[in-house]
Amino acid sequence: MTLAQALPLFGHFLLLSMLAIGGAIVVAPEMHRLMVGQMHLLTDAQFTSSIAIAQASPGPNVLFVAVLGYQAAGLPGAALTLAGIMLPSTMIAVAAARWADVHRDRLAIRAFKAGTAPITISLLAATGWILTAEHPTAPVIALTAAAALLAWRTRINVLWLIGIGGLLGAVGAV
Repeated sequence: MTLAQALPLFGHFLLLSMLAIGGAIVVAPEMHRLMVGQMHLLTDAQFTSSIAIAQASPGPNVLFVAVLGYQAAGLPGAALTLAGIMLPSTMIAVAAARWADVHRDRLAIRAFKAGTAPITISLLAATGWILTAEHPTAPVIALTAAAALLAWRTRINVLWLIGIGGLLGAVGAV
């Protein structure tokens, strides 16, 4: 891929990021139009195979964008497409979080947090239920219940709980 191709591709992925409400997969048809039809960086088969490989792999769904870029131009292409799709939405999320933190005493911010708390708790409970149902052993159920109780009743950052759960899983304890 030449620099003359890289800059428009990066710019296009920056724009696609702003349209990807629901995840990057919703703008895959536009990626196909650009990378296969317009720029001829990939064939139809490479495009569909890239999405299939990425979707079959563990991890976030957005990784298919890096696979598309890799197929088009190796590691630089992967970095280019992934940065393009991730930068705008990430910057907006960071800016919104900082703004909300600065204005946390505003009634609208407090109301928003109070309104989304039950939704977040319900989604987390549903995730815990699904993950526990996958492996309904006593250690898994106990770990899930302990993590839920600690998250609810203490000020322990949930990232520590996730890390401990990951370590216990890695060593085969659960």
